[in-house]
Amino acid sequence: MTTLFVRHDVSDYAAWRKVYDEFRPVQKANGVTAEAVFQASDNPNDVTVIHEFATIEAAQAFGKLEELRAAMRRGGVLGAPTVWFTNKA
Repeated sequence: MTTLFVRHDVSDYAAWRKVYDEFRPVQKANGVTAEAVFQASDNPNDVTVIHEFATIEAAQAFGKLEELRAAMRRGGVLGAPTVWFTNKA
């Protein structure tokens, strides 16, 4: 199992969350097996998202989706996200 972590700032968490929730069918269609959203305790607009995949290839392909980039823009993501992949040990 591979986990994709994405951390970014958003302009308005509530607006971002609406777009994120609407994007769930695209997540499932592209190999996301589980997901979770976290907010920094001192800044609700500092968001970390995790998505789990069966393989690193599926995770990398998801990260390259133009649909994902467009959703991030619509959701008000500020700047470039910090992205990293991990494998469950």
